Amino acid sequence: MNHPYCLFLNPRQGVPGVVVLTEGGFRRASAEITAWPGYAPTPLRELPAQGFASLHYKDEAERFGLGSFKALGGAYAVQKLVVGELARAGIRATGAEVFSGQHQPNVTVTCATDGNHGRSVAWGARQCHAACVIFVHEHVSQGRRDAIAAYGAEVREVAGNYDDSVRAASAAAESNGWHVISDTSWPGYTEPPRDVMQGYRLMAEEALAAMEQPPTHVFVQGGVGGVAAAVSVQLRARRIPAKLIVVEPDEAACLLLSAEAGEIRVVDGDLPTLMAGLACGEPSLLAWQELERAAHAFMAVPDAAAVEAMRALAPLGIVAGESAVAGLVGAILAGRDGALGLGPESRVLVFGTEGATDPELYARLVAGG
Repeated sequence: MNHPYCLFLNPRQGVPGVVVLTEGGFRRASAEITAWPGYAPTPLRELPAQGFASLHYKDEAERFGLGSFKALGGAYAVQKLVVGELARAGIRATGAEVFSGQHQPNVTVTCATDGNHGRSVAWGARQCHAACVIFVHEHVSQGRRDAIAAYGAEVREVAGNYDDSVRAASAAAESNGWHVISDTSWPGYTEPPRDVMQGYRLMAEEALAAMEQPPTHVFVQGGVGGVAAAVSVQLRARRIPAKLIVVEPDEAACLLLSAEAGEIRVVDGDLPTLMAGLACGEPSLLAWQELERAAHAFMAVPDAAAVEAMRALAPLGIVAGESAVAGLVGAILAGRDGALGLGPESRVLVFGTEGATDPELYARLVAGG
């Protein structure tokens, strides 16, 4: 693999900051999610080492049948919200009762999505018998829209990009008395995204628990930063001093831009990356509060490298969607140049965050279309 990339070492790593995710919150999220029907840890696959001591790929392609790690976050946040709303109505209900559909809450949840988060929220809403309206921007594929609608959600299109759909969902919720279950956060709106990120930590915990030796380097996708921040917190909770590298598409590198500026910055425009799940122009406030002090480096990689990685994984029996491989691409490219101290002693962990969440697009890309 030989592609250009951008690498920025974080000069603020190690600066003290706020506690974004508490340990008690993670214990509650883990207890609820691991009790859901069909829960099982996803595989940690060992890939050809690429010149490292080891290269492990956490394969999220089959998580709860939804095809991505997002199943851990949005659905858990819906469950927690519904429990709280029932309590306000004088109904005491456990998370298990709510998630098995034993109650009929008068609740509508909403969010914006590039595909996977909306699918998780829609699935969680169906499990909890809540109504659901999902906002997508005009570049979200029909296959991903159909996957959301299959869980009974209403899907509404918004002109513009992902960040425009976030604003549309928030405005609709305020007008209609709905509840926003977003995977991104902003000043004054942090609690559901915090629950989403606590759910994501379970993926990191599974991976770290499955490794015989802890990783020295962890590469994880960017997007708004929620999953990267969740991985970062779990590394610290386990006292693993691995270097955390956040990898984004070069067409939507809002976290790298923010790191360079030393404050949150926004990437405007259509964000025309093929890595649809990472086509985010504005970092999550909570995620940034963690990553600005904990990430070792930020990378931006091209779409062509992601497609090459998808094709390389397919003969190994690994189905990886276009947003699944950013971390893997980052590891291979940085390893090629010996950057970040990568070499034959390095134990590298990457997260394959989705399978073929748009099967038609996946087939076309892997076949060379």
